[in-house]
Amino acid sequence: MRAKLLHYPVFILFLGLLLFACQAKTTPEVAQPESNPSPLSTPSAVETEPTTPYEIAVPVVSVGEYPSNPDPSPTIASEMVGQTFPDAARYQWVEVARGLKSPVGLAASPDGTGRLFILEQEGVIRLWQNGELSATPFLDIRDRVGSRGSEQGLLGIAFHPRYAENGYFYVNYTDGEGDTVIARFEADPPSSEVANAASEQVLLRVSQPYANHNGGAVVFGTDGYLYLGLGDGGSAGDPQNHAQSLNSYLGKILRLDMNRGEPYAIPETNPYHGGGGLAEIWAYGLRNPWRMSFDRLTGDLYIGDVGQNQWEEISFLPAGMSGELNFGWKYLEGRHPYAGTPPGGLYLIPPIYEYGHDQGCSVTGGVVYRGKKLPEWNGVYLFSDYCAGWIDGLRQLPDGNWGHQRLFSGLGRVSSFGEDEDGEVYVVDHAGIVYRLEAR
Repeated sequence: MRAKLLHYPVFILFLGLLLFACQAKTTPEVAQPESNPSPLSTPSAVETEPTTPYEIAVPVVSVGEYPSNPDPSPTIASEMVGQTFPDAARYQWVEVARGLKSPVGLAASPDGTGRLFILEQEGVIRLWQNGELSATPFLDIRDRVGSRGSEQGLLGIAFHPRYAENGYFYVNYTDGEGDTVIARFEADPPSSEVANAASEQVLLRVSQPYANHNGGAVVFGTDGYLYLGLGDGGSAGDPQNHAQSLNSYLGKILRLDMNRGEPYAIPETNPYHGGGGLAEIWAYGLRNPWRMSFDRLTGDLYIGDVGQNQWEEISFLPAGMSGELNFGWKYLEGRHPYAGTPPGGLYLIPPIYEYGHDQGCSVTGGVVYRGKKLPEWNGVYLFSDYCAGWIDGLRQLPDGNWGHQRLFSGLGRVSSFGEDEDGEVYVVDHAGIVYRLEAR
């Protein structure tokens, strides 16, 4: 089944439909407080009045195919369709830890110990094992983590697939200048309850022009490569057009080979390995990817990309996709025109799901349930909104379309999701609590 993408020109007049006009909104391209907070911000009561760059009639798009991939799958639907989900009333989010300081992430070490590692935004990694938080930090790098803004700090962690052998783990943090640092640390031995803060090896430093939109995702794919999610550099409306520039790391997903090279190698299947853009770039056109995850069974990628004034989105790539992977920002906010006209022949990947700011203000990407304790949840992608505290589900149907349902509410300010080694799912509340999904 061929995967579908947006393909310009986008405005098509259909016979039998009435013409109507709608306005695409954008904010002036100058440095200013953004009107849509990202997951670590507090919503502002003041919004910038958007301008109208152009008008459109019948905002319907034509369909193209992923380039450079002869057999992509599955179909990405343009509309959500009904689907039966588990009865959420039979399940609950059980508190497993509290007393954390602004937690923003959770990951498990792949070493059979069952340990969880929880990120505190100021620069501390807390160890959770045997149902308790360790009093001693696993890693404390507050001396090098900066927080000039509410979206900065220690933002992401991933453990090397062979962590049990090498003790390597990778973090994303902003330094004292507000720039992004991707670094490797080591625990020696890997079973240690305290990592060596002096073992830091910096892989990348990326200059950040503003304090917001840092992204922060650090994830190993099922292909063994390290994936990094970076925001567009901040302000509002991507004033410097980083997301569409192939000469900037901002607004991108980068892909690195951590098993070769020093400090890393470029996978030969990266689209710009041979030139045409920065070799580390794997996908682009993102505004602020706040949490992305790979389905541990299928290898499919899910991304929560924070919107601007109106639309939050969940984007998706099936496993094995290649070619020029462009998610559309800032030509599009969600599925809607935002600013500028894309050049002819440019393929833009639409989100599989979007929601407006009547339902929330800042998407928090989640995970696909693949645990053993709740088999009825198998294949359900869970995600949230930082401002609204609900948890929704998406599930792909046999025909390639997507089902959606609201499942839970009242979870606080959800800053992240996580999985343990067995695939059980956890939610992180920025107020300092971690929950696990369990049957009642």
